[in-house]
Amino acid sequence: MNKYRLCTIDVGKNTHILEDYRFEDGILGPIDLAINLHLNKYKSYQYDVYSPLNAIIFGKGPFTGGALIGMHRLTFIFRSPQSSTLHVSSVGGVGYRFMNSGLDAVSIVGKGRKPTILVIYSEPDCRLNIVYDSISKSELEDVFEGFNGFKGVYALTYYLLNRYGEYIRRYRLRPILIGPASIYTINGAIFSFDIGFHNLSIRPGSEDSAARGGGGSVLYNAHNVVAILVGGLCEKALFKDRKWVDELIRQLFNSSYGDIIMKTTEKYRYSSKLGTGGTFGVNYIMYRDLIPVFGYNMIYLSRFLRLRLNEYILKYFWSPFNKIVSRESRNWFTCGEPCPVTCKKVYNGKKVDYEPFNALGPYIGVFIFEDTLKLVEYADSLGFDIIELGHVIAWIFDVVKNGLLKPGEIGLSDHPRFDPLTYRPNDSHKNMELACEVIDGLIKKDNWILRMISDYGLRYTVKKLDEAYRDRVLDKNISFKDLAVYVAYGEYGYMSINFYWTPGMLAPLYILGRYWTNYHPTFMSPEEYAASSLERALIEYLIDNSGLCRFHRGWGEKVLPILYSKLLNTDIDLKKHALRMYSLIRLYSIKAGAEPRYWEGKKVKDIIATIAGEIEVEEWAKKFSEDLEEGLRGWWSRFNDYIVRTLEG
Repeated sequence: MNKYRLCTIDVGKNTHILEDYRFEDGILGPIDLAINLHLNKYKSYQYDVYSPLNAIIFGKGPFTGGALIGMHRLTFIFRSPQSSTLHVSSVGGVGYRFMNSGLDAVSIVGKGRKPTILVIYSEPDCRLNIVYDSISKSELEDVFEGFNGFKGVYALTYYLLNRYGEYIRRYRLRPILIGPASIYTINGAIFSFDIGFHNLSIRPGSEDSAARGGGGSVLYNAHNVVAILVGGLCEKALFKDRKWVDELIRQLFNSSYGDIIMKTTEKYRYSSKLGTGGTFGVNYIMYRDLIPVFGYNMIYLSRFLRLRLNEYILKYFWSPFNKIVSRESRNWFTCGEPCPVTCKKVYNGKKVDYEPFNALGPYIGVFIFEDTLKLVEYADSLGFDIIELGHVIAWIFDVVKNGLLKPGEIGLSDHPRFDPLTYRPNDSHKNMELACEVIDGLIKKDNWILRMISDYGLRYTVKKLDEAYRDRVLDKNISFKDLAVYVAYGEYGYMSINFYWTPGMLAPLYILGRYWTNYHPTFMSPEEYAASSLERALIEYLIDNSGLCRFHRGWGEKVLPILYSKLLNTDIDLKKHALRMYSLIRLYSIKAGAEPRYWEGKKVKDIIATIAGEIEVEEWAKKFSEDLEEGLRGWWSRFNDYIVRTLEG
């Protein structure tokens, strides 16, 4: 096996073509392929982000289907309507069904005349079939409103199971789809559910999404594609020699394959030391007062007050989850591939992870677990990227709290409870209700500010509001952008950040909103930090490009070079390869006018400065205290210069 097979589907013409790429030519996975196509073939940087030439490219790594566990993620690459440059997002387990299509990657171009449904499957002889189907927009909206007792992405999934049940059961197809957020906002995620084929139903807690960057919004607005069903009966696993894997792992780790998996994935499975498991269970114990809450406003509090808030979190937010999920029911599942690391912790049928639950939980002032559970389920049903959604809601609450807008001016029926000094857990329900009003307003667009956020994003909105309400900004001595937390790209591009109090999430790098950075709560000189962040970005590139689940990175990172060398017979230096490809992402960003820009808002700058003081890096804490702006500009510029020099090297 020495080729990587791409199927390019033109949904405007209902045609497809197959092409093979060679591993020895440097196409080692879907991101390599996508960068090549976007830069050289489609030149998508020249066009509007919703141009039919903004190809959605998704694919698996070359090691799916064999003896290796955790190699079955499906990676999506597209030009983001938020950052305005290339973005990478991935979804767990989908590669396990995708691999039997006989394809390695799919590129979707063109635009369907009606909302389009693609059915991609193979016969046992690996002959590829593609069905081009459609649904009217009115029928699609009716499905989202309710089908078989479900709404949104759940309803569309059951609609697909009902309409294509024969295909799905026979060819073991997995659905990939969008929700209403992809139609009405730039914040639409790409969702997928693992399916029980015996009864054609969604497996509880199996929902997963390639959420960051607005890929669902591109899928709909650039291509008019609302769902893809993919799978088949073509078995093309690279190798199934478990003995070879066992020997390799023993040589590298002096341990059996099973033991090293259990050891390196303990956090995501279950930590007997901490008495909990999964990202939700572990992070609130591990990071405690460093957890971002109240729109990152906790950075202005003393450690004593932050720990008090953490006590609220542990009592009202963490404990209900941990009692039911970690201790009693142990209702644990996988993403859909055979894997012993049952990382999906399910509470009343809903998967519970740290990022989405913090986004619609403590980050927006909701500290009651059941209230957040309802919010996450509602936002998921609409198909939102919940991390971005949490940032929008927190910003709105902060804007109202600071008096820049009145509640009614932004579609709220009341004032949120968003002051951490006066907040009490029983304020949670009020904030949950107001968050629902924001979510509804983003879809309905019945408020001009919410409509602007839906259509153009948060960064564009804060700039326009700073102009429209100039008198209030001067009167309050704080601007709309001062309260927003994002990384800036070009004129209006941006990316909201993951929930870690760290400079790495805000540093001038070319793909953020994911873990392509040093995201530990630490601080150091800009050159040292840039080196560590770029190194992590390159490793994460290789992880996503190979289809490896990052929960398996503890062992997988060390194995990847050997796999490419021994199984694909390539002599490519992976680190040099990743550096070259990351430099091409930078080139694309330059061509798209979406290079990193210096931090714009006060809170973003304060996140950087306060962590330096928090962990007592005296040199930089002193510089920031003496002249904050000069110190921050110096740190940003030196970090950026190091990245640019290295990529141009």
